[in-house]
Amino acid sequence: MEKVLAIVGPTAVGKTNLSLTIATQFNGEIISGDSMQVYRNLDIGTAKILSEERHGITHHLIDICNIDQRFSVADFKKAASKQIHQITEKGKLPIIVGGTGFYLQALLADFSLGNDTYEPQEQVRTKWHTYARTHSQQQLWEKLKEIDPQAATKIPVTNEVRVVRALEVYEKTGEQFSAQHDEQKQKYDVLLIGLNTDRKLLYDRINLRVDQMIAAGLEQEALRLFRQGGSDLPAGKGIGYREWYPYFNHQLSKTAVIAQIKQDSRNYAKRQLTWFRNKMRVNWFDLIQHPEEEQQIITEIKNWIGRN
Repeated sequence: MEKVLAIVGPTAVGKTNLSLTIATQFNGEIISGDSMQVYRNLDIGTAKILSEERHGITHHLIDICNIDQRFSVADFKKAASKQIHQITEKGKLPIIVGGTGFYLQALLADFSLGNDTYEPQEQVRTKWHTYARTHSQQQLWEKLKEIDPQAATKIPVTNEVRVVRALEVYEKTGEQFSAQHDEQKQKYDVLLIGLNTDRKLLYDRINLRVDQMIAAGLEQEALRLFRQGGSDLPAGKGIGYREWYPYFNHQLSKTAVIAQIKQDSRNYAKRQLTWFRNKMRVNWFDLIQHPEEEQQIITEIKNWIGRN
């Protein structure tokens, strides 16, 4: 069984630095587990590690899509599975780094995702995304609630992609999305390392990271995305980008935009932590307040690798 190490947790807790340390020490290659880092030219808002920061470590699933391309959880599962196998074949350790919980769970538990062979109907998807634009995400979600209340309770109103996916599946199969139960299987020998810290400290670090993104040119990056289609694009709905659109339309102040990005980022971090705590068996560490715990992580990885 192929071994896979995963480093998870909210933004701004040190996942990137830890991944580089581990990859260097254990002859690893890194697979991004972030649903937004696949998009080219979206570097600042996705906190993408730059080439010069990678310390010679090979990274995968970064900059593989144009902003108008859809990259689904099924796409991620297929691409990451291929990379895990290829990295293992080279005698190296696959290390997945990122915070998109459902993507990671679908990969590691080998979810069928309601039949991976299901081909989304572009016409149906476009219809529902158009409905969200002309009405609202809330009303789109209400549509899902009417036909599949159980799925609606598990999908946030703002996660338009998954709401549309659930509506698509219903139109295609006549079955509720929630009825397509996925059984968790043991496909890989997985070690899950989670990073977290005190909530106030985490939120302060998230706020600081947003300020650093602003200073690095996030507004200009978001403006380019807005001019190419903004929320109409698969890449256009990410945190750090979507909040700018009212500002570019002269409907909101820049101060309000920055405050909203910080709020959305903090809310996302909270959802990430809830997901990992409830859905996956994670070994948690706090390297912000207890950097000495890095040695515990190294020891745990050595013991795990030594087990057949």
